Amino acid sequence: MDMNSDGLVNAVAIGLLIPFLGTMLGSAFVFLMKEDMSVRLQKSLLGFASGVMVAASVWSLLIPAMEMEQAKGAWSVFPAAVGFLLGMGFLLLIDELTPHLHIGTDKPEGMRSHLSRTAMLVLAVTIHNLPEGMAVGVVFAGAENGAAHISLAGAVAVSVGIAIQNVPEGAIISMPMRAAGNSRWRSFLIGSLSGVVEPLGAVAVLLLASLLMPVLPYMLAFAAGAMLYVVIEELIPEASGGRHSNLSTIGFAVGFVLMMVLDVVMG
Repeated sequence: MDMNSDGLVNAVAIGLLIPFLGTMLGSAFVFLMKEDMSVRLQKSLLGFASGVMVAASVWSLLIPAMEMEQAKGAWSVFPAAVGFLLGMGFLLLIDELTPHLHIGTDKPEGMRSHLSRTAMLVLAVTIHNLPEGMAVGVVFAGAENGAAHISLAGAVAVSVGIAIQNVPEGAIISMPMRAAGNSRWRSFLIGSLSGVVEPLGAVAVLLLASLLMPVLPYMLAFAAGAMLYVVIEELIPEASGGRHSNLSTIGFAVGFVLMMVLDVVMG
């Protein structure tokens, strides 16, 4: 790899720890709230998380993927288009094959299995968080290897943005666990562990950085496609269904603008 050891340690410390701490902070809501999360708050948080993920996909992943190939003129969009579709297809395949259960539903998705309800809930969150870990890993890999149009500050912006949207995610996971009868500590632990797949995915990308650099534009777009699959398939339907969907729209706008500003100011 082109990374020196200090650079790798710094990238891991910043790019992996901060998003995981965001998940832990959100999961800690279970100690602060005595009752189940209100519908209004849940809708707002789902919309906020959606806005952050969409903005990160566009500003931090797709646009840099095209800028890196701008010398090819009109063909600069090709790697972004191909990588995006591959990312969508990858998450679609995982979604179809992995047995999982979304919060608020009783009908499992994916292949039939005899897993417990808790295990399938955790798998659903794992599917959700995998693209975020990949996104953090790929932008830090690009920054540490001197890729054009990807700065270390911009990579930190992606990490911070995902950490911010992990706060409501952690709360949305831990609070229903508590409402289902689990202890506060067990609910906190499950909510926190739901974010473990993010650093694992990021580490895998960082370790393969030297191999991935020639196809970095494709990888950036791949991560964007995977993230947007989660938004379209899961977050937006949950946020827009039923009452108070206008709050999710407001949350989306706030999350999108916050992530956009972070990327432009820090990038």
